[in-house]
Amino acid sequence: MENPVIKPLSSPSLNPNKLLKEQFVSNLNGCSMFEIFVLTSMLSVAILIRRCIGFHGTTNHGDTDSSLKKNDDAIVATKKWSSYMVTTAVDFVFVVIPLIIFPTVLADWTYINAILLLTVLLLCFTYRRCVSSVSLEGVQPVRTYISSYRVTMMLVTCFCILAVDFNIFPRRYAKTETYGTSVMDLGVGAYVLANSLVSRQARGIMKTSLRNALQSASPLLFLGFARIAFTSGVDYQVHVGEYGVHWNFFFTLAAVSILTSVVNIPPNYCGILGSLILIGYQVFLVRGLNLYLLSEERGSDIISQNKEGIYSIFGYWGLYLVGVQLGNFLFFGNHFSATITNNWSRIRVWILAILFWLLTLFLNQYVEKASRRMCNLAYVTYVLAANLQFLAMAMLADYIPGPKISILEEAFSKNLLGTFLLANLMTGLVNLSIDTIYVSPLPALIILSIYSLILSVAVVIADFYGLKLKFW
Repeated sequence: MENPVIKPLSSPSLNPNKLLKEQFVSNLNGCSMFEIFVLTSMLSVAILIRRCIGFHGTTNHGDTDSSLKKNDDAIVATKKWSSYMVTTAVDFVFVVIPLIIFPTVLADWTYINAILLLTVLLLCFTYRRCVSSVSLEGVQPVRTYISSYRVTMMLVTCFCILAVDFNIFPRRYAKTETYGTSVMDLGVGAYVLANSLVSRQARGIMKTSLRNALQSASPLLFLGFARIAFTSGVDYQVHVGEYGVHWNFFFTLAAVSILTSVVNIPPNYCGILGSLILIGYQVFLVRGLNLYLLSEERGSDIISQNKEGIYSIFGYWGLYLVGVQLGNFLFFGNHFSATITNNWSRIRVWILAILFWLLTLFLNQYVEKASRRMCNLAYVTYVLAANLQFLAMAMLADYIPGPKISILEEAFSKNLLGTFLLANLMTGLVNLSIDTIYVSPLPALIILSIYSLILSVAVVIADFYGLKLKFW
């Protein structure tokens, strides 16, 4: 009997478990909206507890050498560095660690954890109000709370993009396949909304030049093509049903940026235009477009290959426009005193959060269930509800004496996009180095903690030395 012909082996893949990893994050249905509501509230409460703890150290960590004697430079700088790092270590424990353990090892006790956290917050708040001599009259501008909200959303996103590849992260929190709601479903929409609330348009700064729009979007386009090159070059896992074969999140952000700049209207009309776009898009969805977008069939043309990413632009653009008007209405469109502005903004944010939650429940029940993949109307209202709820709870810090934002949050707020890029790079490196789907809970928790620590330390060091994680 002849020996079988041995075919030459093809070059080994850098990602041999690519298919298994793709299946690991596919065909998921999410969790209930109530669990999202509770989990989002827990993250807000954890940050409020950090406010109550106090010990904010010094935030004056700029250039210290100019007014110092030469022989004392090293000593004084070391003291400030030590104080800064100790304070940020406390921030990490009370801000980042909860983001790690609540959606992982404590995920099965979400409701019990929520009750315990609320109890701790009430005790800390009572103690602070009794012993503190700090007046509440000097309230912070609302932009402080917007910054805290944006940073927390970014931290959750950066953590989840790696955690989802481990078994320790519940599958119900991962991105849904077609319809449903989950923690990770909030990430993309939250990023778009967080930027729209404080955008130039929301502040009444109009841009009219197409050239400026393209120039502003060019870094995002570059990142989008760079991601394609990276994922193809290292055979990285890509869930095609999320955006399509070639499309990715950076292209969506670029498209929204260009469209918003080209269609240049005052901020107090953006919400009307955004609502019309969302309603029109939803009409097309229920008339059959949803079946096309959710089907597995793809043609050879570029639109069919990337149908999810291209058509969902309408949803994200509508969300952005609504966010622009909300930002202008809530934070930039009045001229009251700081105290009145905070009180009135807080009331309006709470009212809008409740209304959007009610609208989401109605749309989800009677029109079409929320779908991040299509970015339909129910998904947009779901993103608005969850994010405004978090922002409303963050604004309760006005009732807590002391600083309203931690040093760690302040550092992240200065490098949001740089943080996101660094997190994506580190996520890719971890996935190419480790078969994440086979890692047991304890090592997974250690890896995720080290990842979060490295990300935080990198951002904190950059902030301490006045560096910006940008390249344009």
